[in-house]
Amino acid sequence: MLQQAGVGFGWLAFSALAQEQKRFENPLAPKMPHHPAKAKRVIFVFLNGGPSHLDTFDWKPELAKMGAPYLVPQFEFKPRGQSGIMISEAFPELAKQADELCLINSATTKNPGHQQAVVAIHTGNEMFVRPSMGAWVTYGLGTMAQDLPGFVTINPIGDLGGAMNYGSAFLPATFQGTRVSSGGGVPDLGNRVWAESDQVKQLRFMQKANRRFQERTDPGNSELEGVIQSYELAFQMQRSVPEVFALEDEPQHVQDLYGIGNGVTDSFGRSCLMARRLAEKGVRFIQVTSSGWDHHNRMKEALGERAGTIDLPLAGLIADLKQRDMLKETLIVCSGEFGRGAHMDNGGGRGHQASGFTVWMAGGGVKGGLRYGATDELGVKAVEQAMPTPDLHATILHLMGLDHEELTYRYAGRDFRLTDVAGEVHSGIFM
Repeated sequence: MLQQAGVGFGWLAFSALAQEQKRFENPLAPKMPHHPAKAKRVIFVFLNGGPSHLDTFDWKPELAKMGAPYLVPQFEFKPRGQSGIMISEAFPELAKQADELCLINSATTKNPGHQQAVVAIHTGNEMFVRPSMGAWVTYGLGTMAQDLPGFVTINPIGDLGGAMNYGSAFLPATFQGTRVSSGGGVPDLGNRVWAESDQVKQLRFMQKANRRFQERTDPGNSELEGVIQSYELAFQMQRSVPEVFALEDEPQHVQDLYGIGNGVTDSFGRSCLMARRLAEKGVRFIQVTSSGWDHHNRMKEALGERAGTIDLPLAGLIADLKQRDMLKETLIVCSGEFGRGAHMDNGGGRGHQASGFTVWMAGGGVKGGLRYGATDELGVKAVEQAMPTPDLHATILHLMGLDHEELTYRYAGRDFRLTDVAGEVHSGIFM
């Protein structure tokens, strides 16, 4: 039977163990894409609650002329960068990176309920348990970071689908996201009980027993394979994780770039710097989550406060990747689960809206300084180049070198994919 065990053993011992396991393919080994990729990795920034596109990235001059029952844009919009794309004063630092941003003003989703929309943006399906986007990408491409997980999620939400939003569902468990915290990192992986020599003997025996058990009972069992692989990965993580999350090793000017040490931006700044360091190590899919974007009242104050926590860190992330020559191969995607309506809600806020909102991207082969698609004059419905969630996922996969129709997994007698039976690639945003 599979057992839990400590994994604090030396490199030579691990090498010997690896030799014993060499006949088994590593499911996280890098894989060839379906076509030449524009991006090598994804950093997915999720703003839980549904940020208002009408007060941030989708300028509606007609709405600004309206009175009750409508709510006019709560922040001044200005043309930014050489491209002149309109961005509001809610994001003054991010606006300085305007020529790197691709504003998709025509995103849509099916359901304006939090539970359904959150699960849909993460998994492509609002009704059934399905693999997350990060799991699909890692399944399709593996990872360049053999001493780290292929998919890491930083500060994910605990409700509205919870672990389903970064899970692997029927894909092998190896591809699920590894949850970490920007405040506490990951649990201590060391072993305080066994001596190193005893740990080596224990792990060798356990891995041999687990393989025999797997071959005898259920060779295709992904959960068994996932646990077996996790022991080997856990050893490597003992060395790599402390190094990756040692943010204090960064020069002060880099920490300042992300707003680390500032009470307002410190937490999210740490998340973004962790994302950059994971990207440098070759992690394929990194998710960073910011909560608190459900503004049914006090839009100006509430949105301004939340935007202030992420504005500098996101601008810093783009600038840092650019100066390291990593932005062109790193696709940043920033989205909520839906947008907000034009009508005034309780006390100067906005209600939920699924028929049109903004997703922005940067790097990874997308055109910067681009406004793509459009909503109607009040920002209610996507009317040009609408991008429903399956299209968004298909486009992200394409940028990663994956054909969304070819990236399939057979389960329960049928082939499943992230985009189900829909999905259109929007090549108009590509460089």
